Amino acid sequence: MANGLIIAAASSGSGKTTVTLALLALLKRRGVAVASCKVGPDYIDPQFHARATGRACFNLDGWAMRPATLAHLVRQATHDAELLVIEGVMGLFDGAPGDAALAPGSTAEIAARTDLPVVLVLRAKGMGATAAAVLEGLKRHHDDVRVAGVIFNEVGGERHRAMLAQAAARAGLPVLGYLPAFEDIALPSRHLGLVQAREHDAFDRYLDRLCTHFAPHLELDALRALARAPTIAQSEPARAIPPLGQRIAVADDAAFGFSYAAILLGWRAAGAEIVRFSPLAGERPDAMADAIFLPGGYPELHAGTLAANGVLMDGLREAARKGTAIYGECGGYMTLGEGLVDADGNRHAMAGLLPLVTSFAERKLHLGYRQGTLLADGPVGKAGRAFRGHEFHYATVVSEGPGESLFDVADAACRNLGRQGRRQGSVFGSFLHLIDEA
Repeated sequence: MANGLIIAAASSGSGKTTVTLALLALLKRRGVAVASCKVGPDYIDPQFHARATGRACFNLDGWAMRPATLAHLVRQATHDAELLVIEGVMGLFDGAPGDAALAPGSTAEIAARTDLPVVLVLRAKGMGATAAAVLEGLKRHHDDVRVAGVIFNEVGGERHRAMLAQAAARAGLPVLGYLPAFEDIALPSRHLGLVQAREHDAFDRYLDRLCTHFAPHLELDALRALARAPTIAQSEPARAIPPLGQRIAVADDAAFGFSYAAILLGWRAAGAEIVRFSPLAGERPDAMADAIFLPGGYPELHAGTLAANGVLMDGLREAARKGTAIYGECGGYMTLGEGLVDADGNRHAMAGLLPLVTSFAERKLHLGYRQGTLLADGPVGKAGRAFRGHEFHYATVVSEGPGESLFDVADAACRNLGRQGRRQGSVFGSFLHLIDEA
């Protein structure tokens, strides 16, 4: 099994993603077979990782995944790799609410489960000797989390660098990089986070720029020397979500880009065939498919194009008439509804297969871990089967008409959020992004 390390931070906005991408790109260009994972339910960062490494990037989530699922994905990520780089989420100890010593879903929890060393990215702008207190606090906060080094980000001149070096020495941590502030490396973003990698023009040139900027300031050899083999218990591969069918048509483009690599991997491992199609390119789901999956994404940004794609809509309606299983998550759920109102207030007709109208004219944030319990038998399991996942969108439900609900839903604090989603015949969906069986 390949050695690994975790890139973490004291808070969001410290530069974890940029530093991780630079590391992945620099290591690959050195000829290192580098793989990556991302802590948490994020859909977008793994796309950038995959572009940088040429390998699938798997999410690792201590709240949403069973231990066997986590172990299987770590082993899968390290297969044929020399080094595994895991990017953390938020601050090192931030995760789901609760009184656990290590917050479920946190980077620290993954570090403790895998016994991998943690390298902190500390945004040092406006900070000097205080960096020692921050580093010592993170290093000593939990005995099972092994903080092994620091990369300082947004470092000023030589005087600032000397102060930070003293702070790291007081904390007993090696410094693995002093990164000056760079003006031209910010990735574009929108309401769900960074713009998707597939929409990023000239991404390879962006990676070239990162490598040029970061290479003189990072201690790559020292970083590799810190890496250790993860401690993962042997177990049978865990199938997270049962395949919807034997031949599954999966929408895959800028409007439907939020499918988890681990889910598709599990479906293939179970013997299913994945046939991708692009609704934005005017394509329809494979007529021979016995199941169709519409992942989340940004249909609200492409509602006019989707509504005008009669081939897509007719294909979905024809599949529904034949009894093909059609499943939509979040953006896919909205697309299966009757209408979608864009940010300008224009309503666009969707597939009309579920009694749902959503709007982005008045945005409202819905964010957090979810547990959904099936209310009836279906392609993903029998009534009573529970799944864990995540909800993240800004849509307002204008109407969610009469019909059979899909899930009984609770949040990470076990508060009941009521019945959610809809099911009509062989068509079903909700705002939940399913990650694993509970």
